[in-house]
Amino acid sequence: MEKNLFINASEVVDILDVSKPYAYKLIQQFNKELAEKGYQIIHGRVSRKYFKERMYGLNE
Repeated sequence: MEKNLFINASEVVDILDVSKPYAYKLIQQFNKELAEKGYQIIHGRVSRKYFKERMYGLNE
């Protein structure tokens, strides 16, 4: 199991090899989707599970 439930922009940068502004844009997009589904969000972070689901199609 992952040590943190949430992933931040720095980790997204490392994982995807993208710029930090783009990482924040992805997080913002994913958080918007989660908020529309009724979930609570934390700005600047996104659920690690949801990130993997959206980026890799993984359903854990």
